[in-house]
Amino acid sequence: MLPDAEELPEILLDLAVPHEDINELVRLRRVLARDTDAMRLLEECVEALVKDIGEYGHWTRLTELLLARLPEAPPEIGSYFSVYVFVAALPAARAYHHERGIPADVSRHTLADLGRNIAVNHKRYGGGGVPIPQWLVPHFRGELYQLGRLQYERARLGERTARGLAAAGLDAEPGTPCLNLHIPDFQGPLSPTACERSLDLARPFFARHFPEERHAVAVCHSWLLDRQLKQHLPADSNIVHFQERFRVAYDDTEPADGDPVQFVFGNSDLPVATLPRRTSVERVVGDHLRAGGHWYLGHGWFPLQQPSL
Repeated sequence: MLPDAEELPEILLDLAVPHEDINELVRLRRVLARDTDAMRLLEECVEALVKDIGEYGHWTRLTELLLARLPEAPPEIGSYFSVYVFVAALPAARAYHHERGIPADVSRHTLADLGRNIAVNHKRYGGGGVPIPQWLVPHFRGELYQLGRLQYERARLGERTARGLAAAGLDAEPGTPCLNLHIPDFQGPLSPTACERSLDLARPFFARHFPEERHAVAVCHSWLLDRQLKQHLPADSNIVHFQERFRVAYDDTEPADGDPVQFVFGNSDLPVATLPRRTSVERVVGDHLRAGGHWYLGHGWFPLQQPSL
């Protein structure tokens, strides 16, 4: 199920795994391989991950399963166990991409998000591995694709989003196919040009490779869509331009202060009083919290069948 120790480094490099993690993953592979219970756990996790590959909407179930089983992994392996699960699932993911005619560069960039997530873990917590594996579930199930600056997840409208679209006059109901946008870190500026190029790639990509699905709208659920940001950032900022692509689907009333702190500063547990003020976004996020304000997840959409607004 796992590539041997000689093959593993090249596979990890293809997945953009940071160089400093490769020797440790090769070493721990031997620990994993001689533990019968751990190998059985690996097999069960991989089987669940790739079952009905290509079908979407299983993110919650598979996330709960993986998170529930991770504590059973050998303590010495820790959060690196998730990396072995995704590496072992790689042949199934690549086979599905081949079946769908996904271009090699799109497949490579999409699956290389494994390495980016390990880099994010280093940035946030100072360690390797993937302690929060749910973000990679759709990548290895053929549900999500990296196309330029943005990632697009084949998804279905939730109840509140569907109500917002219906109120705007669209023929939308819960379960209608859509594309859920994700904004990965370590991918350069979120510039209007980069976003437009990404959307220009996405429109024909899904029509060509998933012709049985009609994705009429793109949706996004992110702190980057909190409309308060527009009050504090310059009108020509990348975040403001990104927000202007979207129409509001619905508003959240529950604060989500941890999201901007995590994504801007790297760790949601950092004390608000000590947050740095090095960039305009850092100043806006930290100063707003220090003044007693809160941040919220924004929920937006725009039509895909025509240029975004």
